[in-house]
Amino acid sequence: MKKDTKRLDSIKAANQSIDRKTHIRREDYLEIISELVGLKGYATTLDISRHMNVSPPSVTKMLQKLDKDGYLEYEKYHGINLTSKGNQVAEVIRQKHSTLLEIFEILGIKKDIANQDAEGMEHYLNPKTIKILRKFLGFLKSNPKIIDEFNEF
Repeated sequence: MKKDTKRLDSIKAANQSIDRKTHIRREDYLEIISELVGLKGYATTLDISRHMNVSPPSVTKMLQKLDKDGYLEYEKYHGINLTSKGNQVAEVIRQKHSTLLEIFEILGIKKDIANQDAEGMEHYLNPKTIKILRKFLGFLKSNPKIIDEFNEF
């Protein structure tokens, strides 16, 4: 009996679409740098190392790559800042994260779990999906009775 291969084809296509591991790592670095810059005005290799749970030499290697690719301004032993390109990526990730958190909040998911899940999912969702989720959020917020009814379960 021949099985339907649509699911396998879908998995294959998703894994070919981008170099996922590198893409996700880059986004995580840019997100953390953006948060640190927002808090302190700059980020350091040591700060990033602590938040990424990686060694300072690994951070340095990634920072050099991000600098080369135009995502940040990096000078060894000085503060790190994002370029407009880096800020743009960080902002997209921030928006994805906040959209997911709002949905999870409406669903009644505990904040720590919601944050963990949003952090994992934010890298995989297509911008078109996020746009639709934001539209759905707007619909829910403009119809609070639906949220109230859902929360009665």
